[in-house]
Amino acid sequence: MQTSFDSDKRKLLSSLCHGAIFFSTTLFSIGVPIVINIISDDPVVKSSAKESINFHFNVWFWATIIGVPIAVLSWLTFGIGGILFFPLVAFGFLLHWGLTIVALLHCFSNPDEPFRYPFIFRVF
Repeated sequence: MQTSFDSDKRKLLSSLCHGAIFFSTTLFSIGVPIVINIISDDPVVKSSAKESINFHFNVWFWATIIGVPIAVLSWLTFGIGGILFFPLVAFGFLLHWGLTIVALLHCFSNPDEPFRYPFIFRVF
């Protein structure tokens, strides 16, 4: 049984798991951490993959909860609702991308410790 893991491989796989969220409009984005979780035997990489999957679910959940009412309101008000809620949508993107960048920086600076996103619900 292997007791030590390659630090460079750990950095690469963990950062791939977290970085996949940048392609969150495609189903491919969640496939990356799922596949890495299945094929990797490194506990830190598996933890990063699970955390990334949970973050995907949170991003999609909150985008639906916030986006659908804004889309309906925008449609009902001929686009005015979308303009009024633009700061909320922009904040969501900043939070989504900002947390992902923090996770990537953590993967590169401290590869032996998995990153945990704050304030998310965890299914896995």
